[in-house]
Amino acid sequence: MTPIPFYIVDVFTQQKYTGNQLAVFRTGALSDAEMQAIALETHFSETTFILSDEARDGGYDVRIFTPEQELPFAGHPTLGTAYIIQQHLIGQPVERVTLNLAVGQIPVTFSYRDGQPDMLWMQQKAPQFGATVAAERLAVGLRLDVSDIDDRFPIQVVSTGIAFLMVPLRSRAAVVKATVVKEVLGEILKQTKTEGALIFCPEPYSPDNTLNARALFAGLLDSAEDPATGSANGCLAGYLSHHQYFGGSTVDIRVEQGYEIKRPSLLHLKASPQNGAIDVRVGGSVVSVAQGSWGD
Repeated sequence: MTPIPFYIVDVFTQQKYTGNQLAVFRTGALSDAEMQAIALETHFSETTFILSDEARDGGYDVRIFTPEQELPFAGHPTLGTAYIIQQHLIGQPVERVTLNLAVGQIPVTFSYRDGQPDMLWMQQKAPQFGATVAAERLAVGLRLDVSDIDDRFPIQVVSTGIAFLMVPLRSRAAVVKATVVKEVLGEILKQTKTEGALIFCPEPYSPDNTLNARALFAGLLDSAEDPATGSANGCLAGYLSHHQYFGGSTVDIRVEQGYEIKRPSLLHLKASPQNGAIDVRVGGSVVSVAQGSWGD
């Protein structure tokens, strides 16, 4: 195999080696099976492949793989890959980079400090709202008491390209207590056709933040938890706006995630009604960790 350039970045990070790590490969010559094999071997929650160094139809062709399967969209891979495109393909500050993903074109906008990217924002697809799940059933899947769940709001499926189950809890103690019962949660996720469950509460560790959250999974190869999940938080932004969680439909908040697994991450969420839908934006910082050549 010809050596393939790759990069590792931390996304939604507050400093290097926090946030959610991502491997980004620059190649157009690999088969689906080869990309899937690399994603399994790197074993990050997602790995991305930039198919060409040149833009097409205003965007860069990118594919996203987990160790198990290809995804049509995912949050931190979108921001992390846009960062690599700006840094290594474009090589100069630009206001926007658009990714051509299976779900469609996703634009990422940049702000800069001292000539380097400071904040990246992605505009996600308008959220779609699906089925609800009974609190009693979900409590069993997460080893919670029903009283831990905030019954002012539903446990609901939301999707901005990938569907997640939104689970409002009353306290950080409940968020910390939650433990995946793989068989039960796995069955709930399968029946609702969701990728994972995002549990959250209005009791953050840091007073600068608004919510504390955890993203929990039940797959055979998935880790039980992600330190930062942009797609799930995009769903959360839409959910908070739709249900007027803060008393209104405009959302502009900071969400901390990954604290319980010692990978403190920070995601910025914005949402507001636009033309009968909800405009959702998810932002965060990206930091380079390493680069090399695969196959050397």
